[in-house]
Amino acid sequence: MALPSRRHVLGLGIGALSVPLLRPAAAAEVGTEAHGISVFGDLKYPADFHHFDYVNVDAPKGGLFSLIPSVRAYNQSYFTFNSLNAYILKGEGAQGMDMTFVSLMARANDEPDAMYGLAAKSVQISPDKLTYRFSMRPEARFHDGSKLTAQDVAFSLTALKEKGHPLIVVQLRDLVKAEAFDDVTVVVTLAEKHARDVPLYVAGLPIFSKAYYATRPFEESTLDTPLGSGPYKVGKYEVNRYIEYERVKDWWAADLPVNRGSYNFDIVRYEFYRDRDVAFEGFSGRNYLYREEFTARIWATRYDFAAVKDGRVKRETLPDQTPSGGQGWFFNTRRDKFKDPRVREAVGCAFDFEWTNKTVMYGAYARTCSPFQNSDMVAEGPPSPEELKLLEPFRGQVPDEVFGSPFVPPVSDGSGQDRTLLRKASQLLQEAGCVVRDNKRLLPNGEVFTIEFLLDEPSFQPHHATFIKNLGQLGIEAGIRLIDAVQYRARVEGFDFDVTTERMSMSATPGDSLRPYFSSQAAATKGSFNLAGVASPAIDALIEKAIGAETRADLTFACRALDRVFRAGRYWVPQWFRSTHPIAYWDVFDHPAKPARYAQGVGAPENWWFNANKAAKAEQAK
Repeated sequence: MALPSRRHVLGLGIGALSVPLLRPAAAAEVGTEAHGISVFGDLKYPADFHHFDYVNVDAPKGGLFSLIPSVRAYNQSYFTFNSLNAYILKGEGAQGMDMTFVSLMARANDEPDAMYGLAAKSVQISPDKLTYRFSMRPEARFHDGSKLTAQDVAFSLTALKEKGHPLIVVQLRDLVKAEAFDDVTVVVTLAEKHARDVPLYVAGLPIFSKAYYATRPFEESTLDTPLGSGPYKVGKYEVNRYIEYERVKDWWAADLPVNRGSYNFDIVRYEFYRDRDVAFEGFSGRNYLYREEFTARIWATRYDFAAVKDGRVKRETLPDQTPSGGQGWFFNTRRDKFKDPRVREAVGCAFDFEWTNKTVMYGAYARTCSPFQNSDMVAEGPPSPEELKLLEPFRGQVPDEVFGSPFVPPVSDGSGQDRTLLRKASQLLQEAGCVVRDNKRLLPNGEVFTIEFLLDEPSFQPHHATFIKNLGQLGIEAGIRLIDAVQYRARVEGFDFDVTTERMSMSATPGDSLRPYFSSQAAATKGSFNLAGVASPAIDALIEKAIGAETRADLTFACRALDRVFRAGRYWVPQWFRSTHPIAYWDVFDHPAKPARYAQGVGAPENWWFNANKAAKAEQAK
């Protein structure tokens, strides 16, 4: 199972201890006009670049691309939708709505964090890095033909800051104001000591029509189609079942350098299934055409249907060079029974990864140990001098192990019931005051120790089975509560759970993505990703150090230090990851030879295209 994050939105940060070093290429100090920005001032593409290197600029337009959701952001769900407002807390936002809007700038997915002009043709940054003056493209238009102006940008940023999803509100904390000086000039003012990459987050947010929302509440869940300006507009849909997006064939931005070779399909369609096994049957029956496989059992055993054997369905395993983040079972430490880290470590000892990987997941995964997995931000061995400098102020406030090798999950004997680990778990529970009486483990207050694992899909149940059995050996009454996607989101956003699964997704340049996952502020903010309720002054301070880093090396050291403290807290039971993308698709597509290094997923559907010849052959083969 995997729970990836949004494809286009950067993981960005808020609140820094020093003025950030974000500038346009070779131009920040004098405030001259530049075509792009990046965190540390480095840009690969010159001002006159024609297209991104990872696209096929000659890709034909046409055809249908259909898939099931594999990423989500804000109020979206993998399994359903009931709203076309995907940027607020209310409702279940439709997947793909980001394709109907443009932003000021667009990501280059072969660079860690660079952005280039989209609705804005250029940007000027003041010498103190507090003012960003974006110059709008005069040709920018909404889908009804009306002009997209600086007033729309100012309205959008203000509305998102005041009424957007809580995660957006948190990430815009250091946005002081956005003002339109005229139709083509919008000035964004940031707070002093603002987070290094808030400007990037601002530049990547959707632009809404001020006129459209003049007669409509921005913060309400709705099935009215909002007025967009992106490469697609909402087409046919049926709530909870599917939604289609139609390519805007006269899109004003189609020939911009950031868009050439992209958005090639006439229709992009998302199908929704409540069950992953049923969703696979839908793919094998050609109800949708593209699938990234997140279930190792299905990848290993189910791709033997006729269309695979005769070549009508292709399977590929593509490299994933992005940080995989960290997926795991998160303890809700807001509940008294999980406040003692010894209890949390004991529960973790009951999970036999080696047995689960071999028996349930066909050996397809490696064990996760860090929220920065698959990156150079993972802490290893004793702290470096640079890490020690960051950690020393907290000696005595954090566990001593922070100053040694970082915690890694124990390796079992693979039997499914490692007696050595279970004895260690029992000892930890005894030390925490959790005794056994009448074969039941009691909490220090005398209550029976119970754990409810909250789930919203049945295919994940086998991964829990032996874990729950081992907890029973410890006298802990554990079980699964399987609920529908809407109830699940409501309970998770309200922190109404014992233990649940989530994935922390990190960018190559973490910023305010650290705050929603790890900060004390987020721990108290419903709807945040800080499911564990991490509220550590040391972690808060290290977040600020990471956000305020002025070089990539400083950022890496700060993240490694944060990693050590987080792992010492035993806030989760780490699960698994893999550094590849197993994909399957009906052979009617083509795609670039390899995905851009920093792209989420494999660049589908944005950079893929329809092959009419293959489609014709497929029809003949039926």
